[in-house]
Amino acid sequence: MPGRSESETTLSNPAKTFLLRLARFSIESALSRTPLPSLGPCEPSLLRPRGAFVTLREGNELRGCIGYVDPVRPLADTVREVAVKAALEDLRFPPVGQEELPGITIEISVLSLLTRMKDVSEIEVGKHGLMIEFERNRGLLLPQVPLEYGWDRETFLSQTAKKAGLPSLIWKNPGAETFLFTAEVFDEESAFHTRN
Repeated sequence: MPGRSESETTLSNPAKTFLLRLARFSIESALSRTPLPSLGPCEPSLLRPRGAFVTLREGNELRGCIGYVDPVRPLADTVREVAVKAALEDLRFPPVGQEELPGITIEISVLSLLTRMKDVSEIEVGKHGLMIEFERNRGLLLPQVPLEYGWDRETFLSQTAKKAGLPSLIWKNPGAETFLFTAEVFDEESAFHTRN
């Protein structure tokens, strides 16, 4: 799968602000059972198909994270949809309550296309996210995850395999495929920063 150039993946700060607001408004609408916000006019970059994840945090604790890897829908539509899913459909957590939302910080990760890993040395911890596929199992971890836990490359690989419900060393199996990707990561609390 071909990668994208940095100029194609970089979003402007107004586009990032738009996506963060869209994610929050979408969750608020879902919780109040009102229609999701319309997109209105937005930058062309937000209309291109992109994979993206929305992560919710309460303080330093994860409160939900759902996304799409494949770029099948316009980015703004993807963020609007997965923001609601992260709040209400992440089976690891109870649904977010309306009273909780003011204390939740939203983080968005906009993904590059996946590229197949040829050698473990290609992985740059903090820059790359990983996805491992074997038979019908697939697991993904975003680039920021190994930094949060202090993992090295092999631990990152093993934890991605476990996320897929696979043995920790499955990435060494010739039948398994490991993919790398980068992500633009930005949230409501921090200055915008990019991991690509």
